[in-house]
Amino acid sequence: MKKFWLIPVMAFMTFTAAGSAMAQAQAPDVLVKQTVTEVMAAAKADPNIQRGDLNSITKLIETKIMPHADFGKTTQLATGRAWANATPQQREQLTTEFRKLLLYTYAGAIASIRDQQVQYKPFRMQPGDTDTVVSTSVLNNGQPFELDYRLYKTDSGEWKLYDMSVFNAWLIQTYRSQFAEQINKNGIDGLIQFLKTRNQQLSGGK
Repeated sequence: MKKFWLIPVMAFMTFTAAGSAMAQAQAPDVLVKQTVTEVMAAAKADPNIQRGDLNSITKLIETKIMPHADFGKTTQLATGRAWANATPQQREQLTTEFRKLLLYTYAGAIASIRDQQVQYKPFRMQPGDTDTVVSTSVLNNGQPFELDYRLYKTDSGEWKLYDMSVFNAWLIQTYRSQFAEQINKNGIDGLIQFLKTRNQQLSGGK
């Protein structure tokens, strides 16, 4: 289970949008390019974020990232088949605790933003596509690592982020196998409790 909490999160952390109207008007690759730049600039400019202040980081995530990502879809896909049997209350609890988990994980990644450079790979999308991937490469201390963003188009025409990969390791796929391990042991409630316990540990700096 050690790798459960070590998934690179910079991909999810750096995605945002300037507004719903912009999200509808822009192609996915254009949206990602502009918003990654904006979030990284905001993180670099805020000394509280660079000190790792959780309140400042939470505000950045809540105002810039979460409104433009479909985290419910992310949680559903990570939970897999067990989602269909979960009650509405269990689904809400799972989404809340998973969101908290990634928030605590984001904190260190956001605070570490300094002089990273993002390179964007050629983007291809067929007319009518409603699900697409925007691929990038991030240079961190001279070392490149691959970040891919998966987005889907909503009925309203807005593009939303719901998955990402680092070196071809997709977040949903990684969590799905590890969520399944907890569900097989103790059911949905066991997974919820497991997430709650881990979040309590992380909130205490562990």
